[in-house]
Amino acid sequence: MTGTVRVGVIGAGMIGNEHLRVFGQLEEAEVAGVADASPSAAESRAREHGVKAYASPEALLDDRSIDAVVIGVPNRYHAPLAIAAMERGKHVLLEKPMAINEEAARQILDTQKRTGRVLMMAHQMRWTGLARAAKAKIDAGELGRIYNAKTGWIRRKGIPGWGSWFTRMDEAGGGPLIDIGVHMLDLTLYLMGNPKPVSVYGATYAEFGPHRRGIGDWGTPDWNGYYDVEDLATALIKLDNGATLSLEVSWAANAAGLTDKPFVHLMGTEAGIGIIGDRGVIVRQSEAGVVEEALEPLDGEEDRVLLSRHFIECVREGKEPIAPALSGYVNNRILSAIYESSRTGREVQLSWD
Repeated sequence: MTGTVRVGVIGAGMIGNEHLRVFGQLEEAEVAGVADASPSAAESRAREHGVKAYASPEALLDDRSIDAVVIGVPNRYHAPLAIAAMERGKHVLLEKPMAINEEAARQILDTQKRTGRVLMMAHQMRWTGLARAAKAKIDAGELGRIYNAKTGWIRRKGIPGWGSWFTRMDEAGGGPLIDIGVHMLDLTLYLMGNPKPVSVYGATYAEFGPHRRGIGDWGTPDWNGYYDVEDLATALIKLDNGATLSLEVSWAANAAGLTDKPFVHLMGTEAGIGIIGDRGVIVRQSEAGVVEEALEPLDGEEDRVLLSRHFIECVREGKEPIAPALSGYVNNRILSAIYESSRTGREVQLSWD
C-alpha cells in the first residue's frame, strides 16, 4: 500500500497510551482512534490525544478505513483480538507476550499465515541502541559462534498490581516469566540468530506473592483479588544449534549481590557481549590477557519510535517484520514448556515441523 497508514489502538491503559503517543509522532501514520473494554477509559484517552473514541474494540475493528491495529490489552485477550483483526483485513502490532499460552499463540500464527496480514510483536528491547550495537557486531562475525548465553531480570520487590489481572493465571498466563521474562528471552534469541529450542528444563516458585510481600509500584492493587502465579522462574534451554541459554526472572526475591537491571550475557568463540541495564561491554581474549571495552550504543530515535516506524514500513511494503509472528510463537512455546517442566519436574522435549 502507499500513503498514510491509519492505525487504531485497542487498549487505553499505560501501554496503549504509549502507542498513541508514538504513532502520533509519525508522519507516515495517522491515529484513527482508540477503543477499550471500558468506553469511559477510551473516551478519556481520546480526549488526551485528540482522536476518536470507539464504543468498543469490535467497533474499531469494523471500521474499514483502519489499516492496522495496535493491541495493548491484558494477555487473555491478545489471541481473540489479533485473530479478529487479521480476519477483518487489518495488520497487527501485538504487545508481548503473543498469547496467554502456546495453544492460543498457535492460533494467531495460523491466522497470520492464512490471511497474509503483517503481524509484528512489539518487543521494544530489540530496538535499543545497545541491542542494535550488539546485533551489528554479531552480524559482522565479531563474536564467532555464540554457544552459551545467560539472561534475566531479577526484581527484588516489584510485584505489579497485586490481585489484578497481572497476578491471575487465567488473565495473564503466568507471573514474571510471561511478563518480563518474555522480553529477555526474545532479545537473547534474536541476538543469537533465532535458533529453535529443542529441550527445556525449568522451575517456578511463589514465595512472596501469596503472602502479599514484594509488592512494587506498577499497576493498581485489587485487595479483593487473588495471586496464583509465580514470583520467580528459572530455566535451562537447549537450542538446535548446540547452544544453551539460561533464564532467570523474578518480581520479588531475596537476591543478594545480583543486579536488578535486565541483563544479557552472550559467550562466543571469538568475543563476548554483556548488556546490563543501560551499560554494554565487549570482552575478548588476547595474549596479554582479557581485554574489556565499552559497547557503545548506536545513535537513533527512541526504541518505540524505531519499532513503530518499522511496523508502518512493513505494512506499506509487505515486508516481514524483524519481530515476526513466528518469533512470538517460539517464545510462547518456551514459556509453556518451562511451566510444564515445573509442574512435572521433568525436561520437556520440543520438536519442529
